[in-house]
Amino acid sequence: MRALALIVLGSIAACDTVSTDGSTPSPPTGPGTVSSDVPEQFRVFTEGVTVWMDGDVLVVESTGVPDHDSPYFDTSDSRYEAYNGGNASIHLNPNRIAAQDHVFRIPAEPAALDTPSPTPLGPIGVSLNGVPFYNQYAGPDNQPLTREIDSFDQYNGHPQQHGGYHYHAEPYSLTDRFGSDALLGFLLDGYPVYGPEEIGARVRESDLDMAHGHEHATEEYPEGVYHYHVTDVDPYINGAGFHGQPGTASW
Repeated sequence: MRALALIVLGSIAACDTVSTDGSTPSPPTGPGTVSSDVPEQFRVFTEGVTVWMDGDVLVVESTGVPDHDSPYFDTSDSRYEAYNGGNASIHLNPNRIAAQDHVFRIPAEPAALDTPSPTPLGPIGVSLNGVPFYNQYAGPDNQPLTREIDSFDQYNGHPQQHGGYHYHAEPYSLTDRFGSDALLGFLLDGYPVYGPEEIGARVRESDLDMAHGHEHATEEYPEGVYHYHVTDVDPYINGAGFHGQPGTASW
């Protein structure tokens, strides 16, 4: 059985099963449940994603299986959809989507860092449908996505060798459903990720800082918040690293 992997600032660590207030955590019963104490801005995940609070930590649990079709499902699966995107250089990788045991522990009140903290390979955040966000590199040695990007399906995701589906760039299924200026998810530091547009215009790289974000009011955060934007050029989701102190992701 594949060992449990836990990202903590890019390193491997043991999973803490004690609540932040010293008590035993009490997750909600059943997948897709959102506990009543989850702050409003986090009550945005789609069906099948479990969300609860452990003290001041937001816990998001998901299988990571996308809620859209893909050519990476087995052909016998009703969710299989042949590639119909616009990339003439498409070459699907040999992997197939498989359910994972993702647990994201994210600070509900993000704390900004003086300088960005580098993101690791593997999950760096979670999208609204429970699919992980990955950074702008391919494993194992932080290679550019130049070749790997040609294995993205028509929804801009693909599975890794253990079947874990993920997005390195804009999750087209979510922007198609919710809009190109919509909230799409959160990175592990608790800061939100938005689509490639705002105020009716495409976001330019020059609008963003080294971590690929900026700060102002949004619909979900009318008092203002630092937030990331997905764009269609490298680094896609995140630049120099986490703007805030990151939480953890296990799978």
